[in-house]
Amino acid sequence: MRTTDRLVLRPFRDTDLEPWAALNADPQVTQFLGGPLSRAECDRDAAGINEVYAAHGYGFLAVERRTDGVFLGACGLSKEQWYPDDLEIGWRLAREFWGHGYATEAAASWIEHGFTTLGLPRIIAVTDTPNVRSIAVMRRLGMRFDHEAVLEEDGVPFDATIYSLTAEAWKAWTAWKASRR
Repeated sequence: MRTTDRLVLRPFRDTDLEPWAALNADPQVTQFLGGPLSRAECDRDAAGINEVYAAHGYGFLAVERRTDGVFLGACGLSKEQWYPDDLEIGWRLAREFWGHGYATEAAASWIEHGFTTLGLPRIIAVTDTPNVRSIAVMRRLGMRFDHEAVLEEDGVPFDATIYSLTAEAWKAWTAWKASRR
């Protein structure tokens, strides 16, 4: 479990499954993620996420607001098929929690974990090219454009934009941010 000023990043609980399924059924939330998911798919994903976290110390964990315990969505590091040598940072929040900085805050905590605890040399982020909201989060995290590619998920190709952040660039980014406070 990780905490930030406003968030708790933790494994999924049974009480998260209903709101997790609801956000994954929202066509706006899943617009760039292959479309809505069924409750069974969401339950299976949450169980798999918890297993990865238990085995490897990273995962796409639940995001909870500290002040009231409300489930906001998920964020974390994952290993994806298209770049198996890198861990990818990702986030998915219920629409009513967009625009509050939660994705950036949660992802920044996971990036710190990736570089300081896991000793990763770099972290990537992948999104559909038209997903400007996610690209804005990537930039707020200090990530930089890496390349574009045509990737495939479940047999469906999509135009992807990939951002990356190295451990060295992250150290410089965090030092620069600290100097501005």
